[in-house]
Amino acid sequence: MAEGFGQYSKTGTARTKELKKRVQTLGTNDPEDFMLLIMDIFKKEVLYPEPGKFYTFVYNPKTPDIEYDQHPLIECISLERWGFKAFNFHWRMPRQYTWEEIPGKLHVIDYTELDELLEIPFAKFRLNK
Repeated sequence: MAEGFGQYSKTGTARTKELKKRVQTLGTNDPEDFMLLIMDIFKKEVLYPEPGKFYTFVYNPKTPDIEYDQHPLIECISLERWGFKAFNFHWRMPRQYTWEEIPGKLHVIDYTELDELLEIPFAKFRLNK
């Protein structure tokens, strides 16, 4: 189970309560398993983010030798022709994402759900080789 996740707020949304229940029964700390749960529970998806809104998605960069978060949790800052700029909560800094590097849709996260999602270690930091 994710460390500290058992003590999260009782005022969570139905989605975060379902996520908490399923994380507790999962019996693993694998970021991939956590992301699969999140994608299963947070079913509302969009193709294009809206500035000021929150999302998570799977990211596969094309740039070689770059360290990246394969499961970013972001707030969209701006839309661009090539993609979008966003604040990545796992990195705690702005990042850029191009459209072709996102193989699926973006899963919509409500602002009120951020704290609970930040308690789950679903960030997957990798080096693109």
